[in-house]
Amino acid sequence: MLLSEIWVYPVKSLGGIRLTEAKTEERGLQHDRRWMIIDENDVFITQRAFTKMALIDVELLSEGLKISYRPEPGNSVTVPYKPASAGKVTVTVWDDVVEAVTVCEETDIWLSNILDQNLRLVMMPDISFRKADPRYAKNDENVSFADGFPYLVISQASLDDLNSRLAEPISMVRFRPNFVVTGTDAFAEDHWKNITIGDLNFEVVKPCARCVLTTINPETAEKGAEPLKTLASYRRVNNKVLFGQNMVIKDIGTIKEGDELVVY
Repeated sequence: MLLSEIWVYPVKSLGGIRLTEAKTEERGLQHDRRWMIIDENDVFITQRAFTKMALIDVELLSEGLKISYRPEPGNSVTVPYKPASAGKVTVTVWDDVVEAVTVCEETDIWLSNILDQNLRLVMMPDISFRKADPRYAKNDENVSFADGFPYLVISQASLDDLNSRLAEPISMVRFRPNFVVTGTDAFAEDHWKNITIGDLNFEVVKPCARCVLTTINPETAEKGAEPLKTLASYRRVNNKVLFGQNMVIKDIGTIKEGDELVVY
């Protein structure tokens, strides 16, 4: 079993970035969902309500994040890694209230213009803590602005199984994993408890319940019925549609594409 893909999503609900290697941290891969867009009420927004966010891409540059609007080549803004404004703001993400900092007024204006709302970009500083769900977290772990847990793994075989049932195949991008693994049976990850990837140890804590975000085509921002409709026919448990597994990490280090995965 091999780690075939590594993904980070620096700004919650914007485009992902495939990496060949990444540093791990307690709250997720370095840069993963450390930024988030909030509305006038300081509440997070996502593609669930703003499908146009699917058309906004992100790159990791030496000087900061480059955020681009795909339908308009050249229309982009650069976000400094070190916040320029750094005003403290209390934000809401799901049921959590978290301390964040503002980032850059230029970026706020750019995002507001693209998404036709009065918006701000915020960053989670290292001194801010958001606890993963205590019902499943193992060691009081913190998480970034991700929906629930620091890491998400999905096997390629699980997607292949799903695509064999769909009229039109979809890409793994729909499910926004951090790690994709090859060399397994479909849904083998359902049965994992403890795994190593390379030299690093992870613990699988709960299945990932999927939402309507998976029905948004990342290329066009159009919303449809799939893949949730098909997944619900054979992956529904307690009225939740499950695909992928949430994890926490036991070690800090570097993970690389091609690393071997071992279940123990």
